[in-house]
Amino acid sequence: MRKHFVGACFAFATLALPALVLSQSTPSGQADAVSPRAKQLHDRAIVLDTHADTTQRMVFDPRFNIGERHGDGNVDIPRMRDGGMDALFFSIWVPSDVTGPIAVKRALDQIDAVREAVRQHPNDLALATTAAEVRNAVKAGKIAALMGMEGGHMIDDDMRLLRLYAALGVRYMTLTHFKNNNWADSSTDKPAHNGLTPFGKDVVREMNRLGMMIDISHVADKTFFDVLALTTAPVIASHSSSRVIARHPRNMTDEMMRALAKNGGVVMINYHAGFLSEEFRVAAEKEHGDVVQAMSAMSKKCGGNEACTTMESERIDHEMMAKGTLPKVGWDKIIEHIDHAVKVAGADHVGLGSDFDGATMPLGMEDVSKLPKITDALLKKGYADADVEKILGGNLLRVMEQVEKVKGS
Repeated sequence: MRKHFVGACFAFATLALPALVLSQSTPSGQADAVSPRAKQLHDRAIVLDTHADTTQRMVFDPRFNIGERHGDGNVDIPRMRDGGMDALFFSIWVPSDVTGPIAVKRALDQIDAVREAVRQHPNDLALATTAAEVRNAVKAGKIAALMGMEGGHMIDDDMRLLRLYAALGVRYMTLTHFKNNNWADSSTDKPAHNGLTPFGKDVVREMNRLGMMIDISHVADKTFFDVLALTTAPVIASHSSSRVIARHPRNMTDEMMRALAKNGGVVMINYHAGFLSEEFRVAAEKEHGDVVQAMSAMSKKCGGNEACTTMESERIDHEMMAKGTLPKVGWDKIIEHIDHAVKVAGADHVGLGSDFDGATMPLGMEDVSKLPKITDALLKKGYADADVEKILGGNLLRVMEQVEKVKGS
């Protein structure tokens, strides 16, 4: 019997979290039914997600207990059990306009929240820092808890902090977030460095040496190609989708996907409605401004409470979809992006990076319990069992192993 995820509310916030009233949870029904073959395959596979912002709830929402089933948000233990989730990267995220010692402290607070959850719930959760530890956790009936850092500004231009984060268990770092930092250009900011600076190139080399996966989600295209020219290990896009389908700069072009495949890396498909649907992206930007403006405005409204920022944004988008103010985006768009990425990069180079608890989920994929639908849909499209297992988690585990081999060199 699988055991999944963690319990514990780690309340740091002094601000009250506004009510998040939209229920994300829907009862199981015929629409969520999957075939016996899909269920067996889903249970057999190691299902791994490289990006969830549930950490923000652990830190900022004093009411949140991940061990209880919730009517809001996307992730908790009961729904993880329902969805067959085996391994999850908790995102260590601080907005890119929060810098310096404050950003470092907030990053450490989040790392501590994840590690404390492991300590407090040893029967449900195992901290994993290697592919072998992920597999061992699953064999023991636990869920593997991993950490990825979303935004290189949190190292505060200090390589010693990068080494500290690695020692604490962080196993990937997204080089930028929505804004440039002092050594790398972001996809959603005006170019300032023409990709990577000399220090940024040193960061790439040091990450290789430390055995940390380099994450190119959020980076500018030039930064992406600078990374591939330097790295001695495969890289990942922890939560990006296809720019051919939805023309957001956060998504990857076909050229980038092919280059990532040549590098041996993996693109992990993001479920955010604005990265899945071009129609939704255009309409949402007319309503809220671009993604940077929208998140900044919501953060101010929430008083810097980032759990509120992400969850309120999703709540409002879902209300607008229900009213018809924004186009409805169905979960099948995830399959469209997976299928396109497989056709471009190959089945060995695609995975899942939901952005749960950090983005607007498409209808029908409101929470982690819905994951078996992805397995069922891929089988119905004619995917071989072995390829589905790779997409569900095998490809990312292979990259982790390759990165581990380069460690120390």
